[in-house]
Formats: sequence, C-alpha cells, structure tokens
Amino acid sequence: MGTCTNREEERIDNGAEMKVLSIERVFEEEKVPGWREQLTLRAFSVSLLLGVMFSVIVMKLNLTTGIIPSLNVSAGLLGFFFVRMWTKLLERFGALKQPFTRQENTVIQTCVVSCCGIAFSGGFGSYLFAMSETVAQQSTEANDAQNIKDPKLGWMIGFLFVVSFLGLFSLVPLRKVFIAISLILGDGLYNFFKVLSRTISGFATQIKAKRSSIPLSADTAKPLADSGVSFDDQRRIEVFLKDQIPNPVALGGYVAIATVSIITLPHIFHQLKWYHVLITYIIAPVLAFCNAYGCGLTDWSLAATYGKLAIFSIGAWAGAAHGGVLVGLAACGVMMSIVSTASDLTQDFKTGYMTLASPRSMFVSQVIGTAMGCIIAPSVFWLFFKAFKGVGVPGSDYPAPNALVYRNMAILGVDGVSSLPKNCLTLCCIFFVMSILINLLRDLVGKKRARFIPLPMAMAIPFYLGSYFAFDMCIGSMILFVWERIDKAKANSFGPAVASGLICGDGIWTLPQSVLALAQVRPPICMKFLSRNANVKVDEFLAKLS
Repeated sequence: MGTCTNREEERIDNGAEMKVLSIERVFEEEKVPGWREQLTLRAFSVSLLLGVMFSVIVMKLNLTTGIIPSLNVSAGLLGFFFVRMWTKLLERFGALKQPFTRQENTVIQTCVVSCCGIAFSGGFGSYLFAMSETVAQQSTEANDAQNIKDPKLGWMIGFLFVVSFLGLFSLVPLRKVFIAISLILGDGLYNFFKVLSRTISGFATQIKAKRSSIPLSADTAKPLADSGVSFDDQRRIEVFLKDQIPNPVALGGYVAIATVSIITLPHIFHQLKWYHVLITYIIAPVLAFCNAYGCGLTDWSLAATYGKLAIFSIGAWAGAAHGGVLVGLAACGVMMSIVSTASDLTQDFKTGYMTLASPRSMFVSQVIGTAMGCIIAPSVFWLFFKAFKGVGVPGSDYPAPNALVYRNMAILGVDGVSSLPKNCLTLCCIFFVMSILINLLRDLVGKKRARFIPLPMAMAIPFYLGSYFAFDMCIGSMILFVWERIDKAKANSFGPAVASGLICGDGIWTLPQSVLALAQVRPPICMKFLSRNANVKVDEFLAKLS
C-alpha cells in the first residue's frame, strides 16, 4: 500500500510538473483568432518594411561572400519589436482596437522570410547574374550572344513572378575556381547522401508507425487525450487540422501556374524550349518533397544542389550549339525557386503549428510575401547594379563569386571536360575525394574532435572569393570563444542575437550608401594607411605644392 501511494504521489507530481511546463496551458484562456483575423494591415505593413531591409542584407551577402545565414530569428524579433512598439503607442492614446498576438507575429515572420527568400532563390548572386556579359567575359568558353542575357529590371520581375510561385579568370585562376567547385561538390555530395539517408530512414519509420497515432482529420484529433499525446500537441493538432487548404486548390494552382510558366518562359529565354520547362515542372514536386522533408530532419536545405542538377541535365540536353549554358542556368532558376519555396513553406507551417497560427493564414502570408519579394528583390539588385561600379568583377566590392561558379558549372555540363585546362580534372578529382574523406573523418571522430578539423566548404570559399574577410571572421570567432569561456550559457543564448544585430546593421547601411552613390555624393574626408616610405613621398609632394 505504501509503495502504491508513493507511486500515485509521483504520478501526481509528474502531472503537475508537466502542467507547469506546458506552453499552451499559459494561453489556454486566450481565444485563438480566426485565420482572417491573423492577417492584419499592420502585420503586412511591418512585413513590407522588414522585407526591404532583409532583401538589402541578403543581396549584399549574395554579391560579396555568397553565404546567406538564416534570418528567421531576426525577422521574428524585429517584427515583434516594431508591432509591439506600435501597439504600445496606440494603447497610450486609447486607440488600440486589436491586441498583438503570437499568431500575428508568425504571419509577419512568414511574410518577411518568403520576401527576402526571393533575394536568394532569385539567383541575383548566382544563376541569374551568371547569364550576364560581365560574368561571361571572364570565361573563354560560351561567351557568345546566344549564351548571354544581361539583367534588366522588367524581365527579372516577370521571370520571378512566373517561377517563384512554383566566368573564368584565365587558365591559371581557372584551376583555383575548379578546385573550389570540386571541394563544394564533394562536400555537398557527401552531405547530400547524408541528408538523403536520414530522409529515407525517417520516412521508413513514419510508414512503420501505427496509423492510429497519426491524426488524419479533425475527428481523429478528439481521442488524442487518451493516447498519451501532451496537452500542447492536442491543442496544436486541433487548430492545425481546422483550417486545412483543400487539395484541389493546391493541385489546380500548381497546374495553372505551370501552364503560364510553360508559355511565358520561352519568350523570356528564347533558347529555353517549352518541353524543358515541362519536364522541370514534372520532376520539381518530387525534389521539393525530398528537400522539405530532408530539411525538416537535418535543418539543411539542398535547394542549390537540386538547382545544379538542373544545370547539368537540362543544359546538356539543350547542347552547346543551342545556347545550352543559358538554358541550364534558366532551368536552375526554375528548379531552385520551386524547391526553395516549398522548403520555406514547410518550415513556416511548423512555426504556425507551434504558435497555433492557421495554415491558411500561413499560406496567404507566404503568397503575399513572395509577391513582395518578386518586386523588391529585383529592385534592390538593380539599385546595387546601377549604384556601384564593377558589380560581378573580381577585385571589386561586390564580386558576386557564386555567379562565376554557376556559369563554370553550366559550361562544364554543356561542353564536358574538354573545355578545362590541363590537369584541371585531376585536381578536381583529388580535392573531391579529399573533401569526402574529411567529412567522413569528422563524423567518425565525434563532435569534440571534429571541431578541430576544417570544413571543406569553408576551405573552398577563399579559392574564388579571396581572404579579405578572414580577419573579420577571426575577430568574431575570438570574441565568441572568449564569451563561451566566461559564460557558455549566455553565449549560446545571446550569440545568435548579437550576430543578427551585426548582420542587420552592416547590411542595412548599404541602402543609404547606394543612394549616396547614385546621387554621386563624395565623402568630405578621405582616410588612408600608407607605408613609411610612401608617406614621406606624399609629404614631400604636398610640401612642393604649398
């Protein structure tokens, strides 16, 4: 009896603890707003403002390092900050009619991420800019008019609206570029199969799981209380299944937009044929599913990898004589836009599930954010292109390194290895195998030792980008290292927030900088650091002038 009583008390204590730890218990008394009420004018006004800001940040990163960090946390925090500030102001004057909810904040985050996501998937630093004459002039192959299409604001906006809802230096530097490509391909391929194996394993587990444990409709959500599912999941499943998007709407929308794309894209890219687009749209949903599911398991989107598959397959199909380089790059854009958007939408649905936001409001927010991005992203790129000299030129402030890499891949896919310099393929194979072995070694030695083994992807970047940002990264790494030594918990908690602030601050300054450059405003002060000998010569020259 004593043992039984103790067990009952333990169960009660555990139940009380679970109730305290439950997130949805805190919001149990609050009414969940309908999906239309979650879509507010202030939410989309803030989303537009943040969409412009983050598009500028992503575009700068696109055209400099080519590495885009996740901006979801920044979007959510800044969205909350702006709307909270606005509601506090209205509340002070007694004019607040609708309180700010977590569902509304989720709508803002979804809209902003989908908007600035177009700045990445639009290929302004990769496949789209790789079509330009600026990048083509850096190549000795396929730099004729048939494989070139210079960026123009009109066709870029049209192209993105159609697809988003669904360069070599010389012979010696060429080796450097392809060493980088081989490292990236080796690293990427290793992680591709790593993600793929986890995806298949997870999918097999889902199939073997009991069907009774997976709610298929709103009616099946009722007995969840008796199946051991937590209160949080019970409530989330109930809300998530309430406002489902009808399958005929999703299927009909995909077919309609695909039809428009098949008709429109050959008019934008004359080398691209309708059957190229059709095959891409048939294959894309399968790859979009694989990417979304794999991204959910590993938090690693392989949208760029699927885009590269389109470069090689569709480009080779078209052939060098029929503008295969341009065809491959355009097909990459179609594939990458679909796969990337699908992955983002799935992540947004998970965020909506966690915050009791309606799937319908998430979908509408994604559509509106994508429409914003289709106009904002090309406009921001055009601002960079016109305001700053030498965009896409090696050695400039905005070299767009990925554009050259993507064009090289397209040339390789069309012409084959015969277009490469001597020993280039040998070097590619060596570094390709080396990158796979390094990744394998990192996985075998464990996390503690793996941190002392360099990432092949990180090793590859300086080959085509240069080492100018190494000092910046070194300082940042040192600060984080010292911070973790002092207080690891706070470093882990606030590190991403500090990084977001630095990225946002540095990136957003580009907007006034580009406006000043367009207005041809020159800074009143010039600062230089010279060697002692050069400084003596400058002093002597200035003395003669005086």
